[in-house]
Amino acid sequence: MKAYMCLTCKVGAYNKVLEELLKLNVPRGDIFLLFGPMDILAQFGGLKDMAEFVEKWFNPVRMIGGAESLITKTMTFVVVHEGPSYSEEPYAFMFLNVQPRNLENTQQALLKMPEVISADVVFGPYDLICPVRAKDRVDLERVISCIHGNCPGIEGAATTIVAMIRV
Repeated sequence: MKAYMCLTCKVGAYNKVLEELLKLNVPRGDIFLLFGPMDILAQFGGLKDMAEFVEKWFNPVRMIGGAESLITKTMTFVVVHEGPSYSEEPYAFMFLNVQPRNLENTQQALLKMPEVISADVVFGPYDLICPVRAKDRVDLERVISCIHGNCPGIEGAATTIVAMIRV
């Protein structure tokens, strides 16, 4: 089982939240600092079940900064159908909304694209979470255009660029 948590941090607090995630033993390669409406994306893989996720990760992560309220908002995504695992750091993450009848076809079309690192079908406010590779912003524009043009059923997308973590 795999899950994601998106965290929005109190202004100026993302470094402290990153430090706390590392103290909780979230692997550094599973934490992504984002430029966008969400500050941090953390992925949690190799889980036995939902109870393990809640006890080991969900509850401790949302309590980071307790009285200081370092985290102002969370979004949790439970993976329904996992794409390939990866160790490459993506240039960006795309969060896609897809017509329900096209979900599997869209995932398969994404996975055929060389710029797509993986594609996880998730429960949550989006249907697919998709890490992508790009050389720069111009290349990312090309990748997004290719995805929208070659994948059936995409109805909406949000893209966040991954920043370098310096903690």
